[in-house]
Amino acid sequence: MTMDEDRQGFAAEYALGTLDSDERAQAEALLLVDPDFSAAVRQWERRLGELNVLVAPVEPQDALWEQIRARIAAAGPTEPMRLPEVVVARPVAAAPSAEIIDLTQRVRRWRSVTAVTGALAAALVAVVVARDLRPDLMPASLQPRQQVVERVVEKEVVREVASARPAQFVAVFQKDEQSPSFVMTVDIDKRTVTVRQVAAERLADKSYQLWIATQPGGAPQSLGVLGNDEFTVKATLAAYDPAVINGATFGISLEPLGGSPTDRPTGPVIHARLLQVTPSQ
Repeated sequence: MTMDEDRQGFAAEYALGTLDSDERAQAEALLLVDPDFSAAVRQWERRLGELNVLVAPVEPQDALWEQIRARIAAAGPTEPMRLPEVVVARPVAAAPSAEIIDLTQRVRRWRSVTAVTGALAAALVAVVVARDLRPDLMPASLQPRQQVVERVVEKEVVREVASARPAQFVAVFQKDEQSPSFVMTVDIDKRTVTVRQVAAERLADKSYQLWIATQPGGAPQSLGVLGNDEFTVKATLAAYDPAVINGATFGISLEPLGGSPTDRPTGPVIHARLLQVTPSQ
């Protein structure tokens, strides 16, 4: 046994009250100077106290004590009384050493700890089995509570409908017969315009501006100045219906830096119409 096991056994015996007067005096002295030993004693007292709580108190009937006294009085001695024999011990050659005494005390404490631990385990198993098989024998505070689980099941019907994919519309602003200056795509649902500058010349002191004419011969309305990047995305068609957008004429003009000063195209303009390039689904 290690020193810790010996200390635990000593604390368990103190909590059980099985020490003699000398050992109990030693234990009480350790309680005053050894915090670890005090903690071990408190731990054993808590364990044993929990076992006491698990057992419901039973009061004997009033007539039981009278029956016990009557049986003791009726039972006579089976043998005549005699004095115990006196045995004279022979002298021992040498007294046992302190190591043997210490080892004997440790073995006795180890057996006590084993007995206490076994009793704890047996009591806990009995309590668990009683709770499961005969809960009516347990105190009301320890009887298991029935758990009621309420489950609400709703039947839901989900109908999946394939979402329609809108058609794509493209307008090509042709520079010449071989290469386009700009390519424009329109998202009819989101009312957005994306313009890609393809072969148009990039000028540092000029700007390209996008226009829309909803009716033939009508005045064009500005959709904004194109940026200097390759792609320009504008959400500028929110005020127009899809049918109007599909039938409109679009134009890109070359303007002074920052756009037209007159809200009308002032430079050369190239025009294009939207063309549906994918089928509606």
